[in-house]
Order: sequence, then structure tokens, then C-alpha cells
Amino acid sequence: MRVLLRYLTDFFGLFFPELCVSCSAHLVSQEKLICTKCLYNLPKTNFHVDIENPVAQLFWGRTKIEYATAYFYFNKGTNYQQMMHHFKYHGKKEIGFVLGKDFGLQLKKSPFNEIDMIIPVPLHPKKLKKRGYNQSDWIAKGLAYSLEKITDSNILVRSVETTTQTRKSRFARWQNVENIFQINDSLKIEGKHVLLVDDVVTTGSTLEACANAILEIKGTKVSIASLAVA
Repeated sequence: MRVLLRYLTDFFGLFFPELCVSCSAHLVSQEKLICTKCLYNLPKTNFHVDIENPVAQLFWGRTKIEYATAYFYFNKGTNYQQMMHHFKYHGKKEIGFVLGKDFGLQLKKSPFNEIDMIIPVPLHPKKLKKRGYNQSDWIAKGLAYSLEKITDSNILVRSVETTTQTRKSRFARWQNVENIFQINDSLKIEGKHVLLVDDVVTTGSTLEACANAILEIKGTKVSIASLAVA
């Protein structure tokens, strides 16, 4: 039966080939959404090996963060911009899981493996309903798979619907998200080291607001992992 399924898959692949969401090359057996070449050439930051990296520095003097990192550099006009666009707006949510798994394998060999649980940055219910999924949740699932940690997307909630952060100044971004996040069940994170996950970090205002909500709970610590840094 497995042999038959493999032949059928190969047959349909001749007429309906799966393409890499980054470079549009044909995917081969064992490749999922992103080809091996694009994964290999991903412009990785390797910030997880340096606790004083540029992402960590975004939060200095703003809020207490244990560790902070981003997986790769996000540059406009590249194949990876197209990949992220597919991920966020074209329903290709599984991209987050694939990249999250790869990201998690890096973090497993770093201080980030000290975390107890993973929480994605939440969307407001209206935006979640419109988009159909939270992209940060899918990154968190991939990270949780590789790090062998639990992830919970119901603890941290966005109680206020805000306008887009695009083209806002750093101060305006902070004002836009100040005090809009709340904790649903504080007992689940009391005394826990939480890894807060987002898709792209720019000024860090949204992550700062999330971290502040979590840090109000007794004994919590927060680290940050973003898929990309702009």
C-alpha cells in the first residue's frame, strides 16, 4: 500500500507539482513547503549564541527580558519576503510550523532551552476570525515540537483591537499596544519561564507589552523568540 501511495503521489506530482513558497522551485520527496536550498540559505542571525545581540538590546531599559533572539533577517524585495507574505496573508500557516521546527533545533542547544512553556503573541478575536489563524501560534507549535515544551495560546489575550503598527513611530507603536494584553489564567504561568513568540520584531513594542502583562504574575520570567527581525 505504501509503495502504491508513493507512486500515486509521484504521478500527481508530474501534473500538479508542489512549489517552494520562497523560490518557486519544484519540491522533491521529503521537502515540505520550503526547499532544502532555501532553508539552508535562510539569512540566519545566530543571535541565540549572544545574549547581548541587537534583538535583546531592543528591550534594555524597557522591560526585564532574560534572553531574546530572532531566527533570520527580514529584508524587503527578497524571496523570503514572498514566503512571509504567503505565511501571514495567503493561508500558508504551515510555513510557521516548518520554520519554527528548524528554529527550535537551534534554540535547543542554547540557554533558551531553559524555558518552561511557550506562549504566542495573540491576535484580537476579530482579526483572528478574519485571518482564520494566528501566525505566531504556528511558529510556537513548531518551536514546541523541537524544544519538547508545551505551548498555550489561551493564556495571553489581546483585549483591545488596535490599528496596524506599520509606518508608526516607535513611540506611537508603544502607545498603540500599551495595556491591551491580559492574562486569562495566572496559575498556569506562576513561577514559569515563558518563551514569548512573534513572527517579526521591529521596535519590540508589542512584545514589550506582552512581556509586561506576563511579568505581573508572581515568579515569572520572560524570554523572546521572533521568527524574523526587520
